[in-house]
Amino acid sequence: MRMLKILLMLFTMSPVLAQQSVLEIPFETVPNFLKYSPDMNLGEVLGVAVNSQGNIVVLNHPGSANAGPIWSNSTTQLLEFDGDGRFLREIGKGVYGIAYAHQVRFDQYDNLWVVDKAANTVIQFDPEGYVLMNLGRREEGYHGDVVLATQEEARAFGGYLGGPTDVSWDSDENIYISDGYVNSRMAKFDRDGNFLMGWGSFGSNIGQFNLPHAMQIDRNDNIYVADRSNRRIQVFDTDGNFQRIITLDLPYPPDYQPPFAARNPNRQVRETQPWAMCISNSTPQYLYVADNEPGRIYKISTDGTILGWLGKSGRRDGQFNWIHGLDCSQEDVLYVADMNNWRVQKLILNP
Repeated sequence: MRMLKILLMLFTMSPVLAQQSVLEIPFETVPNFLKYSPDMNLGEVLGVAVNSQGNIVVLNHPGSANAGPIWSNSTTQLLEFDGDGRFLREIGKGVYGIAYAHQVRFDQYDNLWVVDKAANTVIQFDPEGYVLMNLGRREEGYHGDVVLATQEEARAFGGYLGGPTDVSWDSDENIYISDGYVNSRMAKFDRDGNFLMGWGSFGSNIGQFNLPHAMQIDRNDNIYVADRSNRRIQVFDTDGNFQRIITLDLPYPPDYQPPFAARNPNRQVRETQPWAMCISNSTPQYLYVADNEPGRIYKISTDGTILGWLGKSGRRDGQFNWIHGLDCSQEDVLYVADMNNWRVQKLILNP
């Protein structure tokens, strides 16, 4: 009877025990792998994407430091490097629809997509760097006597974006945008840019969002949305039907140090905020998800099981200070947009 009680207790507690026993993934950093001149110092790096040729595009906010307001195309750079980290070119310089870009992704054709939360646009560049498509519309610089639509009126147009954050594609090449900072929804377009549908609203119930900050789609067309301020990942099908929830619920490490403040020893929150996300090209596929604190990256199976974790908050190599973008298109290699450390880190995993 005693053994039966012990087995019953272990069975009841098994999800918690499984999460607490998740192992740390060993890794190495490649120091200073991006090579550029001193007059190209990076500012806040919000995104990083790698194409099929191994070239790396870095979404950089230099602060620009010397010209223009912070919400202008002078404060966003799309810098391309080769696989060895050598600088190649800047893409999209001066493009009208860029004001304060939030994320970058490559599609299967090596077209570069730039998601701009300030201009309310998502721009597609071909591999040569020419604009192919623009979704949304940048607000005019001067309106005169024009009366602007309210948020509710603008949202009713469907394709009018409000603070978009990320982009991905299903197997039919439909386009999905996490329309996050203002509209609090997911938006779906066909491959030609025609608006098809949207789902979600602001809130904390199932199917609602409180800042959908990142998203990815797997080979089975499951859509993973990092519902940041609700501290969860929601999973949907391509019609917007809710499937399940994934949480990052590992205990905080005892030596945890937040990026900007003193550590609160009484902090009780376990579920951390998912900020950045990528999905591997491997078989099976894995999600890599980053939180802002305690500064970890999690390896997660597509069913939501946390398989491992790496990293912590800090400013040294292999430490992170607000991860805002991830790329995991190469096997056992992670590129990390380490936003407030003003850098991209290349990590070699040793799972």
